[in-house]
Amino acid sequence: METRYSIFNQRNRLFQYIEDFYGTEPEYLWAKYPTYAVFRHSASRKWFAAVMELPGDKLGLSGGGYVDVLNIKCDSVLIGSLLAEAGFFPAYHMNKNTWISVLLDETVPDERILPLLEWSYDAVAPKRKRKSQD
Repeated sequence: METRYSIFNQRNRLFQYIEDFYGTEPEYLWAKYPTYAVFRHSASRKWFAAVMELPGDKLGLSGGGYVDVLNIKCDSVLIGSLLAEAGFFPAYHMNKNTWISVLLDETVPDERILPLLEWSYDAVAPKRKRKSQD
């Protein structure tokens, strides 16, 4: 399916989608890692996604070179099944019980990533307070 995002690589498509859909721009927090970006929920200011350019061997990939990786919050039950699929890895440098890493080299189609991204965004949304029952 051709979309306006089709001309970009997966990392750039994802950045554009997040900006368009969530109204959030990447933040580059580390001078030492200028390609690392985080995305925050607009209301809670908590991270719902982080994108990093890593040496592939950090994920156990052979062949050398660098790869783009998306870290997103994920349901702990779902993480186990995702890890059985190509392109999903235990979260790099995050809590492996609540985050997962996704390889951004077209191995995992955008259509598979976007619902997970939405879950991550919703997971860090501010919790609604219950009215006290007097």
